[in-house]
Amino acid sequence: MPIVAQSTETTDWVSRFADDVIEESERRAPGKPVVVASGLSPSGPIHLGNLREVMTPHLVADEIRRRGYQVRHLISWDDYDRYRKVPKGIAGVDEEAWQEHIGKPLTSVPAPEGSAYPNWAEHFKAAMIESLAELGVEFDGISQTAQYTSGVYRDQVLHAMKHRGDIDAILAQYRTKPKAAAKKQQQKPVDEAELEAAEGSGAAAEDDGSSTAGYFPYKPYCGNCEKDLTTVTSYDDDTTELAYTCTACGFSETVRLSEFNRGKLVWKVDWPMRWAYEGVVFEPSGVDHSSPGSSFQVGGQIVGIFGGKQPIGPMYAFVGISGMAKMSSSRGGVPTPADALQIMEPQLLRWLYARRRPNQSFKIAFDQEIQRLYDEWDKLAGKVTDGSALPADVAAYTRAVGTAAGELPKTPRPLPYRTLASVADITAGHQDQALRILSELDPANPLGSLDEARPRYDKAEAWINTHVPADQRTIVRDEADAELLKSLDEPSQQSIRLLLDGLADNWSLDGLTHLVYGVPKVQAGFPADATPKELPPEIKTAQRSFFALLYHLLVGRDTGPRLPTLLLAVGQERVRALLGE
Repeated sequence: MPIVAQSTETTDWVSRFADDVIEESERRAPGKPVVVASGLSPSGPIHLGNLREVMTPHLVADEIRRRGYQVRHLISWDDYDRYRKVPKGIAGVDEEAWQEHIGKPLTSVPAPEGSAYPNWAEHFKAAMIESLAELGVEFDGISQTAQYTSGVYRDQVLHAMKHRGDIDAILAQYRTKPKAAAKKQQQKPVDEAELEAAEGSGAAAEDDGSSTAGYFPYKPYCGNCEKDLTTVTSYDDDTTELAYTCTACGFSETVRLSEFNRGKLVWKVDWPMRWAYEGVVFEPSGVDHSSPGSSFQVGGQIVGIFGGKQPIGPMYAFVGISGMAKMSSSRGGVPTPADALQIMEPQLLRWLYARRRPNQSFKIAFDQEIQRLYDEWDKLAGKVTDGSALPADVAAYTRAVGTAAGELPKTPRPLPYRTLASVADITAGHQDQALRILSELDPANPLGSLDEARPRYDKAEAWINTHVPADQRTIVRDEADAELLKSLDEPSQQSIRLLLDGLADNWSLDGLTHLVYGVPKVQAGFPADATPKELPPEIKTAQRSFFALLYHLLVGRDTGPRLPTLLLAVGQERVRALLGE
């Protein structure tokens, strides 16, 4: 493997993890590709919180690739997990009817009605795979259904059953807690993977394989009803004969585990088994998996039974949406990467994950905050271009705009998002009007086609159409408000005249910005280009009053899109008519 020096000047959290992972990989498996991993359960829509499970190792893997190493980023699709609950609000799903599938593997549950995919898991995997492609995430997908049902893990399953006493001894350290400790633990983040393995099984203890006949780290799916509501009643190490009964339908059978592929290891054993089998060096885990006694901690002890080592595993914090509690796939109704990519470019979404350390929580905005985020992003792009950005910010920007394979597709003319949103709002889908307005933003370098502003324009338009309430949309007046115009006092009339007199000479985004801010200054006896430091505080009050007057005359409200953009959108002739000329 090549050795590439890493400059301390540009070291960020991604680079630091890459250093550690390369070193650890060389220690464990010298000369072999570095293995990083993620795990996703397609139990419902795979949301933006789940995306951190992928983006954290992706960014580290990509940094390692940039240094010339071979890397495998595995995504284990936990599609052989049990169907734990019916998510709410899924189109094509009768919540009551789908209850009958609880306890089956996700790949045995029907897809929502109207889906093009063969089962529940494939339906929800497909949307995530499409989003990951748009985000430039390179990975090797592994279906756990395929692994288990084809017998790939047979030796590991038999090994776990042979060493069930050792596994049980590790789990016993965490199985019983004093009441006070248990109550305190309930207040911590819940390990949803463990819940998905346990809920509906009759007893929480069955999550780790406990039964009246002893401990077994393997749970069969019923040969009759396909559900995991089964109890292993006996097992013979020599013959590998396993007997089980199903509490759901009463079915029972005896099978040879050395030939049987319809079941899986329980979660706290399954995860460390995979670490050892795949040689995983780096895999993050959410705070719900990292609390004392949860999967990652227990797995760190169990992995040794399979001859492996626990990966380097940073804990990552939750990702939120403004005004929304912690996201859960099984609850439904939560924004997915596809939802985010409908309103923002992949570069911006990548940046949100790249700029924060894994243990820092952050929120993704679907409300007005998205405009501020885009302003911040464009400002950073300018600083990177002129060389004034800080090294860590440059690193995050670089990771956002592309991967080791090259840059992501981008908007040729990245006009301000808030401007594009305002234009999309005002023109209400009329592309010829949108092009007219956008081409007037910079008369010296006019936009020749809307394609130059795409895909950013399309994202802004989608945001306006899907996330801005109807009562906040902009509707320009059909005719002048004669009554309001007639009631204006002399200073207000003068401010309107000053604006109208300057329209023709300032008909561009910059020119109109200078004009609308300058009118109150001129009225107060100051130059139009006077800076805030040169002006008394009351000028700001005068500006706000002037802006409110213009909004009332143009759109009948106190507020609206930025006035320079609004004026361009309305058009000079119509502006003059609405302002009473």
